[in-house]
Amino acid sequence: MSQFWKPGSEKPRLLDDEEGGVLFYSASASSSSGFGYSNIEKQRQRLPVYKYRTAILYLVETHATTIIVGETGSGKTTQIPQYLKEAGWADGGRVIACTQPRRLAVQAVASRVAEEMGVKLGEEVGYTIRFEDLSKTGVTMVKFLTDGVLLREMMDDPLLTKYSVIMVDEAHERSLSTDILLGLLKKIQRRRPELRLIISSATIEAKSMSTFFQTSRKRRGLEGEESGPRTDPAILSVEGRGFNVQIHHIEEPVPDYLQAAVSTVLSIHEQEPMGDILVFLTGENDIDAAVQLLNEEAQNNGKHSSGLVVLPLYSGLSRADQDLIFSPTPRGKRKVVISTNIAETSLTLEGIVYVVDSGFSKQRFYNPISDIENLVVAPISKASARQRAGRAGRVRPGKCYRLYTEEYFVNEMSAHAIPEMQRSNLVSCVIQLKALGIDNILGFDWPASPSPEAMIRALEVLYSLGVLDDDAKLTSPLGFQVAEIPLDPMISKTILSSNQLGCSEEIITIAAILSVQSIWVSARGAQRELDEAKMRFAAAEGDHVTYLSVYKGFIQSGKSSQWCYKNFINYHAMKKVIEIREQLRRIAQRLGIVLKSCERDMEVVRKAVTAGFFANACCLEAHSQGGMYKTIRSAQEVYIHPSSVLFRVNPKWIIYNSLVSTDRQYMRNVISIDPSWLMEAAPHFYRQQRNPIAS
Repeated sequence: MSQFWKPGSEKPRLLDDEEGGVLFYSASASSSSGFGYSNIEKQRQRLPVYKYRTAILYLVETHATTIIVGETGSGKTTQIPQYLKEAGWADGGRVIACTQPRRLAVQAVASRVAEEMGVKLGEEVGYTIRFEDLSKTGVTMVKFLTDGVLLREMMDDPLLTKYSVIMVDEAHERSLSTDILLGLLKKIQRRRPELRLIISSATIEAKSMSTFFQTSRKRRGLEGEESGPRTDPAILSVEGRGFNVQIHHIEEPVPDYLQAAVSTVLSIHEQEPMGDILVFLTGENDIDAAVQLLNEEAQNNGKHSSGLVVLPLYSGLSRADQDLIFSPTPRGKRKVVISTNIAETSLTLEGIVYVVDSGFSKQRFYNPISDIENLVVAPISKASARQRAGRAGRVRPGKCYRLYTEEYFVNEMSAHAIPEMQRSNLVSCVIQLKALGIDNILGFDWPASPSPEAMIRALEVLYSLGVLDDDAKLTSPLGFQVAEIPLDPMISKTILSSNQLGCSEEIITIAAILSVQSIWVSARGAQRELDEAKMRFAAAEGDHVTYLSVYKGFIQSGKSSQWCYKNFINYHAMKKVIEIREQLRRIAQRLGIVLKSCERDMEVVRKAVTAGFFANACCLEAHSQGGMYKTIRSAQEVYIHPSSVLFRVNPKWIIYNSLVSTDRQYMRNVISIDPSWLMEAAPHFYRQQRNPIAS
């Protein structure tokens, strides 16, 4: 039989170490297993986490919370849920949950674990991400999901009663959902002492996490004996399977990290022995550009760059593209994976020997005073830089090429990234907590406290949407309905308003399109052709109505990839839109929304958008040069983004979906409106204007 510690049998010997963690004499890693001689089982036993199997199960049995610090590649994400299942934590209809901050990681890890367990994905092992559920009630025992999806599950089941163990993985990323989840799980544990938590991470500050979960209350049995698991968290460190990584810094700062990354890849390919390369860039546009530059280089400069297989990796990828990344490199070829920071911790890529680190990632920064949330290309932290370098030492000694100077790394780089909670718009977070019945949000126990300004701004927005009442409680039915739709509350309000206006079919199409990154193909070197393609669909009313034309064309083409290619439309994005739209239809029907089309009456569509986004209204400055607008709310100077179909049109009154900041504040997804609609949609919001709105 497998070498497990089962409750009731002889306990493994252990020593408390001075750090408050526990040191184990582990069972030997060569112990036989009940799985037969399969190759997969041998691979599992070679993972560093394997020799801690007994230790982990012992800690989970005896402590309410276990904190596992394990380097990326130790096998913690794929193995621990399997150990728990094998030890009986999924017996009797219970479920083991494992959360990830990113959707792509959820899918990749779930399919790997299903393969290792020899089961069909979606049955004993399943996953759920927003708008996609591949799990079966009563059948699924190990379920992978995003933090955000687990939060939504609490709306139906506040104590998450079907789960026996919840493992929060990659907790060091400190995403907004992870932090809310940790705060809520701490509350749930008080009501469900039998629930076990595993907080797992690559570089978590284990001490501070342990302090957060420390509860002084002891549960005592009749004779004053402590009963149930211990409430003080256990800490266990699992080493990674690391080889030595040589780190090279550049001597002078580079003017263009994208160009520098491409040149570095080419020189590694010319001078270094075989082995795959992982390049860290910031986002989809950068990555597509680098893929194109490398492919062009391969065509123009055959002998040096032939043999490169260049693959992008970011969250919007299709399943087929994901599979290419995880498949083995063909003989005599060298794989180059160009990735966002998703490959930093969430996903392990075998075969990587060289890492090229640009030193940047895309990060969200929200300014609650100006109400602008920017996705900014910002320098990474030292913790991230170490994570990136570590990816090179998985299969053999590797090399990491940092496109920044050693002096910058030592003296200027910050030690850790700022938790997302302290740099994000909190509207969605506040409405979720309210829907879970947590009314004292300022008194909520956060792992990192959000700024009071961001909190107040979130409450103000929700109040203006009619989602919160004068006592800051959810309104009925609107507040509860908005909370139930898994979208930004402004879009949810738009969907609910479309019910009265009779254009719900159109609005859920628009909502689905706004939920994907972009339906247009990025047009490096083909900007004119892309602009011409956009003009074929362009509607005078603006981007939202243009999206309806694209969707209609896609459906009429029989959902043809050929049609998409011809019109510079991203086929995978459109397939995702169809899936999301189907989910939104189901949610709308559950909420009693009558699905109805307004045919060609685009005025009601624009009114519905105004009902949700009235706070984002702007007016064109009469004598401005270059199409400058001012926001009604705070008189900020804003401009229409060049990607909008209204870029050169400049209607007098418009509403935008979001603001991005580069050299200017740009409005994305813009629609023209009649100012009188603002007073109809939100008299409470606009009534205190000293100079009334006039067209």
